[in-house]
Amino acid sequence: MAEKRLTIERAEPLLLFGFNDTYLRRIEAAFPDTQITARGNTVIVRGNDDRIARIEQVLDELVMVLTRNGNLTPNDVDTVLALTVLGDSMGESGAAASLAGGRDVILFTPTGGMVKAKTPGQQRLVESARQNDVVFAIGPAGTGKTFTAVALAVAALKSRQVKRVVLSRPAVEAGERLGFLPGDLRDKIDPYLRPLYDALEEMMTRERLRQAMDDGTVEIAPLGFMRGRTLSNAFVILDEAQNATVPQMKMFLTRLGAGSRAIVTGDATQTDLPSRELSGLLHARDILDGIEGIGTVAFSKADVVRHRLVREIVEAYERDGVTVGG
Repeated sequence: MAEKRLTIERAEPLLLFGFNDTYLRRIEAAFPDTQITARGNTVIVRGNDDRIARIEQVLDELVMVLTRNGNLTPNDVDTVLALTVLGDSMGESGAAASLAGGRDVILFTPTGGMVKAKTPGQQRLVESARQNDVVFAIGPAGTGKTFTAVALAVAALKSRQVKRVVLSRPAVEAGERLGFLPGDLRDKIDPYLRPLYDALEEMMTRERLRQAMDDGTVEIAPLGFMRGRTLSNAFVILDEAQNATVPQMKMFLTRLGAGSRAIVTGDATQTDLPSRELSGLLHARDILDGIEGIGTVAFSKADVVRHRLVREIVEAYERDGVTVGG
């Protein structure tokens, strides 16, 4: 029986091993005829060479997840184990492919699923967000711009890169103004913000999301509510930004304080602003091009990830001269 000592340097051992080494026991149980012992920040693994190598892979993956999310859950451990143990039946090349896919994960969901970049456009958005403090993500309906942006924001919050997440949308669509809609303020604005709630509910439990919104860790508000504020140590998303006016876009971008990052999403071909009013998204994209720390990611029809017919629907409307947003 071979033995190898692994030193944990990039993560807190108590969080990585679990309470009373619970996570190490899960890993040990997944690999028969192995022994795993923790001593401080050192892990001693005994077994055959192949299983020691796989356990080392599991620990490396879990360190990455812990660094990104700020904590580990049993579902995280089980997901990483599933990717690695698959190698026993898939062969080394299959296991390597699975693990490579695991490294592209943006976020682990409460149910043990994974949010990851599925298209070239989404991958470019992830990479640009890691390199820039402000990113414009522009493209047609169904390309996952908003969903990917929200996943990046929640991942940054969980890994303590930011202290809060602020999601916003212009509350003007299809020519409607809030004052003409029925109900109180919440009734008026919730329909515009529903897509942001939907994305968050896939990445956080309802209880955790409710708590985060109650204590201000997560905030969802119309763009007009951003005026006069300074957002520090926050991950800020402006969705449907093609409906922001030039003054509104300037106002939004100048809200960013120390330690903040922003992603601005929208479809440059579709705006509900009056025909003579220039979209703040188009204006900002053009005048801010080339500034260090600001990136632009262009999505295309090839990045559509909704129902298989959505791409064909978008193309059909474009052929007919009608642009499609959302």
